[in-house]
Amino acid sequence: MLASPVNTNTLDTHNMKEQYQLFWTAVMFYTRIPVPAGIDHAADRLNKATCYLPLIGWIVGGAMAAITYGLHFILPIPVVLLLTLASGIWITGAFHEDGFADMCDGFGGGWTKAKILDIMKDSRIGTYGMAGLTILLLLKFYCLQSLPLPTAIAALLIAHPLSRLLAVTVIYSLPYVRENEDSKAKPVSKGITTPALLVAAALGLLPLLAWISWQHQYWLLITIPAIWIARTYLVRLMRKWIGGYTGDCLGATQQVAETVIYLCFCIIQWKFT
Repeated sequence: MLASPVNTNTLDTHNMKEQYQLFWTAVMFYTRIPVPAGIDHAADRLNKATCYLPLIGWIVGGAMAAITYGLHFILPIPVVLLLTLASGIWITGAFHEDGFADMCDGFGGGWTKAKILDIMKDSRIGTYGMAGLTILLLLKFYCLQSLPLPTAIAALLIAHPLSRLLAVTVIYSLPYVRENEDSKAKPVSKGITTPALLVAAALGLLPLLAWISWQHQYWLLITIPAIWIARTYLVRLMRKWIGGYTGDCLGATQQVAETVIYLCFCIIQWKFT
């Protein structure tokens, strides 16, 4: 008896619908942007949607770049950049900034795994978190302010996808360490597959590769090693003190990588152009 032929059109349509659902699931989890009706908060789907995290960076970076360009016609650049940074925080609900502050508090004030995890779970911000977040935001502001407007816009478009790719690589390489079911990163705690990582890598690297296609190679030669050094340091801290990652660690990785990218743009602008 011959097997029934497989309807590839049906399979393709089903896969496209699934990817559509995964994309909007990522938008729902990582931003405040409204999503179409029917997109639920299924944990399994959210885990699969991790590969689209750099694409969320496209959305956030694109919105911030548009705001920067639009407002520079009517406001001084320092005011524009402050509003740009505020818009990014609003779009994401300070999701990653909160993680960075919590990691500063946890790793700054805790000396055991249990203590570090307890501190990071506390909703209150401490001295380490406040100091770290203040310095981080000031670095972002002054780096962007020091760049010509077109380069600052390019930095926003590149930094947000690429920094989120770094967070995805942490998910790929480290285990999730919290055991409680109510943690904010629990849905992505199952890790990410190699094919999904490759999708995330393509989405995260594409803006940088597009930029260097008509700019000096310094952008690639300096930026990639710099963010990888930052990632290596953060991963070493995570392994040493808690044996893996938490949602706060992912947010901190994104924030540090984003800031390092802006610093690299400043170095290249100052020394090589």
